[in-house]
Amino acid sequence: MKTRFMKTPILALVCCAVTAPVAYCQTAPTGMATAPSSDSSVQVYGVLDAGAVSEHDCRGGSCPSTKISPGVSTGSVIGFTGREALGNNTSAVFTLEAGIRNDTGQSDQNGRLFGSQAYVGLANRWGAVTVGRQYDVGYETLTEVADPFRGGMAGTATNLMGNGGKRSDNTIKYRSTLIHGFVASAIYSFGESAFSTSRNKAYGAMIGYQGGPFTLRAAHQRKNNFLQGAGATTPVDLSSRNSLVAANLHLGQAATVYAAYAVNRGVGSSPWDQENPYGALVLSSPSNRSNDALAGVSYASGAATYMLSYIRKDDRSLANQDANQVAVGMTYSMSRRTAFYAAYAKIKDHNGAPYTVGNFSEQGKGRSAVNIGLRHAF
Repeated sequence: MKTRFMKTPILALVCCAVTAPVAYCQTAPTGMATAPSSDSSVQVYGVLDAGAVSEHDCRGGSCPSTKISPGVSTGSVIGFTGREALGNNTSAVFTLEAGIRNDTGQSDQNGRLFGSQAYVGLANRWGAVTVGRQYDVGYETLTEVADPFRGGMAGTATNLMGNGGKRSDNTIKYRSTLIHGFVASAIYSFGESAFSTSRNKAYGAMIGYQGGPFTLRAAHQRKNNFLQGAGATTPVDLSSRNSLVAANLHLGQAATVYAAYAVNRGVGSSPWDQENPYGALVLSSPSNRSNDALAGVSYASGAATYMLSYIRKDDRSLANQDANQVAVGMTYSMSRRTAFYAAYAKIKDHNGAPYTVGNFSEQGKGRSAVNIGLRHAF
């Protein structure tokens, strides 16, 4: 199973799972466009991912007992992707991807049928232009380059970094192919507000370089997010500006080191609810001015890969609500399609900071959590 265009995180996982019996897939960049071939095809793919989650030191009361949680590591999806050759080295491409809560069978994106991704566009040897619901450049940069946990399990970097969103609706996106080691991407999302399209628009850009064992990317993203007031009530400005520089370096065949630094500005620049394309604010008193630093490492040994990361959120506001996260985890490849995983993460909040440990699909309630689970690609 192999695509030649616009790979999503889940689709990249599937491709990796069916083509190499490795413990931890080093996937191609999300949304990476590659030159289409002359044939046409439609493919069905998916991942089922479920695990047990135990949370501790919860905010606002006692933690729930250990529960089954969907999509702890990568999320569960079923998707349809395809292309049609149009001639002149150009193809029409599309992806429809539905997130699934396999504990209940419900949608994993607030009832959306294809809430994970839904886009159509054109691709050639220079890249691809697509239109629809798509991943943000900031989220892609964080999870593809900086985070040893790839945005999943208890140790996900999105617990403390980024604005909490993954995707934007009504988005035009361009992503280049890898040209002499360089790659670039840009998005513009129309707000479609009832009052003004500029109130809830989003836009961003990324530029990166990949040469041999080294990968470097820089991304900047802004989201205008005004919660509409009723009647004469003034809309609440929850806008965010997030800038991120991320890098990783492969040390031989076994070890990879990761590093990232982020500058965040705006009331909405701290983690938000992932289900909303523009975000529904989760933090009770979020920082409007913070800097983040991440350091991590992964090490592959046989069928197992071990991961370790440390994140420091430096709150520059008067509240000084700093936070630190330490996370460890492992994956074990039982076959080319099936992997076992386990992870532990702990966040230390300062001065009443409201950050908690989540996973790929859910924002958790505890300041520490243990995940154990299984994922299977098809």
